[in-house]
Amino acid sequence: MNIFCAGFPYSLEEDQLRGIFEQYGEVSSIKIITDKETGRSKGFGFVEMADESEALKAIENLNGLQVGGRSIAVSQAQERQDKKPGGFSRGGGGGFNRGGGGGGGYNKGGSGGGYNKGGGGGGYNRGGGSEY
Repeated sequence: MNIFCAGFPYSLEEDQLRGIFEQYGEVSSIKIITDKETGRSKGFGFVEMADESEALKAIENLNGLQVGGRSIAVSQAQERQDKKPGGFSRGGGGGFNRGGGGGGGYNKGGSGGGYNKGGGGGGYNRGGGSEY
């Protein structure tokens, strides 16, 4: 089972994270997510445990645990989806959007989503579209 773990100190290393989870069973892999440019930890990562019942016990017992003065969040990881509308975008979708397409949010011109300059969707609009 793949487990999502967040909120840990940036100084926490993979072997330390492994040690925390190994108390509950065999850990198949650890991946701490790092910034591409600096290589510094982003404070979250993934732990893979082979046995589902051990993984569920780890989630139950480790969620909210204090690690390095920070309370960590531990949950079952969700399957990654292909890029979905939302977030910072220049094109279709919601989120911050300049030029076509999109869901709801702040909008200048058109009927778009997110912060949108010219596109489709709902939310706060200036110049056409729906809602508000």
